[in-house]
Amino acid sequence: MSQEKTDFLERSKTFWNPGKTQDWQDMGIDLVIDHREKYYLHDMDGRRLIDVHLNGGTYNLGHRHPELVEVLKAGTSRFDMGNHHFPALARTALAEALAESAPGPELRYTAYGSGGGEAIDIALKTARHATQRRKIVSIIKAYHGHTGLAVKTGDDRFSKLFLSEDTVGEFVQVPFNDLNTMEDALKRQDVAAVIMETIPATYGFPMPEEGYLPSVKQLCERYDTLYIADEVQTGLMRTGELWGCTKYKVQPDIMVTGKGISGGMYPIACVLISEKCGGWLKEDGFAHMSTMGGAELGCVVAMKTLEIVQRPEVRSVVHFISDYIRSGLDEIMEEYSDFFIGIRQHGLIMGLEFSHEEGAKPVMKYLYENGVWAIFSALDPSVLQFKPGLLMTQSECEELLRRVQIGIEQAREEVLGVRNRRSIH
Repeated sequence: MSQEKTDFLERSKTFWNPGKTQDWQDMGIDLVIDHREKYYLHDMDGRRLIDVHLNGGTYNLGHRHPELVEVLKAGTSRFDMGNHHFPALARTALAEALAESAPGPELRYTAYGSGGGEAIDIALKTARHATQRRKIVSIIKAYHGHTGLAVKTGDDRFSKLFLSEDTVGEFVQVPFNDLNTMEDALKRQDVAAVIMETIPATYGFPMPEEGYLPSVKQLCERYDTLYIADEVQTGLMRTGELWGCTKYKVQPDIMVTGKGISGGMYPIACVLISEKCGGWLKEDGFAHMSTMGGAELGCVVAMKTLEIVQRPEVRSVVHFISDYIRSGLDEIMEEYSDFFIGIRQHGLIMGLEFSHEEGAKPVMKYLYENGVWAIFSALDPSVLQFKPGLLMTQSECEELLRRVQIGIEQAREEVLGVRNRRSIH
């Protein structure tokens, strides 16, 4: 590590976040991102990394996609953030585009936040108003953000530290893929909403069992409970369809999109709200306010992002990349089957499973050393989150797979103390 980087990391501990900065170093990650382009990160020491973390899908289209850069630059000739109190051309145009592309005709309105956690808060407040109930059901090991209400729906690791854990039974968690426990939580008819990531990301992308999500929606309808689809990480074509819930034949009452809708260029998150849930928008349109939510420049970028991901050629590329990378990963898994034991996949949503309970941590470290950036699942560190970009080329996929094979071999040797059975070419 250069002295310049060492000095910078010390400054980060002093003025930014000492715990996070040190934790990364303890895990063997000394990354300080300098510039970035396409699907590559460039460290301040000159190291180039293929980015398959994508900051949770924020960079689905790559870093600084040229069309998004251009539309943002052009937008500044007319727009700035705007004033959140008043109707605005870009804000309404994006809302119209989202309604047109929504998974179901009932999702008519759009409310805006500046990030996913804020958008989740809007969704939960909307559900409480619509049902006049307070209770929210989520899954064990859920993650929906770090803001006031959102943090209560997730793992208590993120709420206890700030004394935000629930104490009055308003936030209930049930196991994923367990319909009986879900029904037990709903049958008293006192739940405002069930909130579900279509495929839970921070939990390591466990896949919904056949019929699970539609059955949860049916239970919601039976017990007059609303269904909130958190599509922050699963939307925008990552599954091969625009919205992940569409692949599972679920039409939510409320849907949240964030991260990728920004194109990685301007912060924005959106809450799509059905007519039956949107009463507060008519009763008191000032009930939720967000100075930076729905910023007009963000809306301009988001409209272009939405247009790009819906192009037929993008859908075709996503399906090709999904199959190509899966084939390569299957070969690597066959080679190291005592360590690399499974692949959770739906399109370009992938979780790589390892036999050790924290096996994804050394894999992350050795991938980093071999020029790939992916991150372990915070709530299940046996699983590596693996999120290739929507527009990767075949040559980029080939390079990625070569580097992944070497990294997994080295991690396996560290964890299991065994060398590979045959050489890598």
